Amino acid sequence: MTIFGSSPMSRVRAWLIWTAGFLAFPIAGLAGNAVAGRVDDPIAALLGGAVAGAVLGAGQTLASRGRLDIRTWVPATAIGMGVGLLLGAVTVGYRTSLADLALMGAVTGLVLGPAQALALPRATRLRWLWAAAMPALWALGWSATTLGGIVVDNQFTVFGAYGAITFSALSGLLLLPLLPTHRAAHSAADPTPSEARA
Repeated sequence: MTIFGSSPMSRVRAWLIWTAGFLAFPIAGLAGNAVAGRVDDPIAALLGGAVAGAVLGAGQTLASRGRLDIRTWVPATAIGMGVGLLLGAVTVGYRTSLADLALMGAVTGLVLGPAQALALPRATRLRWLWAAAMPALWALGWSATTLGGIVVDNQFTVFGAYGAITFSALSGLLLLPLLPTHRAAHSAADPTPSEARA
């Protein structure tokens, strides 16, 4: 199968566009905090995480250039982030030290990863690699944000720009080779008449 483009330049272009999708993270964070406020209780964590997840999922769908299905990716990201942030924030008692936020990110990724893996296109190869990587990548995102000097004491729903760039760049290196091409995804969704009769 051709992996997200037939030339090195097209592969780099796809990765750069996915990485530029980091801009969805601060927008998602603003939306989550506008709706739920600080992540300092279970309702705020669940609601804020779900809202941030919906916005983030939409942004990632755009950054994928149509290779993620908005009808499945956005709900999966919203549910995964809502439940994941709830469990993660409760686990660390809503604390915001570097270690606490890394652990909160890992727990969030433990829930979000499988939810998104199930929402990947049917022809995706090795989809569970995505689920396995999410705890580490979300922990790294929160760590990069904290070490970058962002005022994490404000108890945001999602990590800031430093973490978002780190997450997007690394996750793109993993996800894009796993995703089917547009042609492969279309073929899986719409079998030929002979396949349909089989």
